[in-house]
Amino acid sequence: MRTRGRLTASASVVAVASAALTASAHHSVLGFDGHSPVTISGRVAGVLWQNPHAYVRLDVADGAGSGTVRWTIEAEAAGVLRRLGWQADLLAPGTSVTSTGAPARDGRPLMRCAFLELPSGRRLPCHPGRTTE
Repeated sequence: MRTRGRLTASASVVAVASAALTASAHHSVLGFDGHSPVTISGRVAGVLWQNPHAYVRLDVADGAGSGTVRWTIEAEAAGVLRRLGWQADLLAPGTSVTSTGAPARDGRPLMRCAFLELPSGRRLPCHPGRTTE
């Protein structure tokens, strides 16, 4: 009986630990280089105002000046962004914005946003724990 109880308790611990790892993996920022932030400017192509993350699609001029690159800017969930001062209508398609954040480590045009700056100069944090400076 004692062995069976220990096995059940051990299985419970493993199940809880596995669930915790799965939850933290979903919100992992390991794919982003937080030590080398970049700043990009472009025009809003669209916004996915959703959970668990909101995304801003940004058309940014390529380095050669011959075209644009579509960047995906990842931010927190829509509800979190509202609490941080965001509004869904702030980013109409065609609006020029600047975003600063951690680029994807694999070179894709993907960024984990730290701040987003509007044409008015207003800076919005993209996740809690950030200030506007």
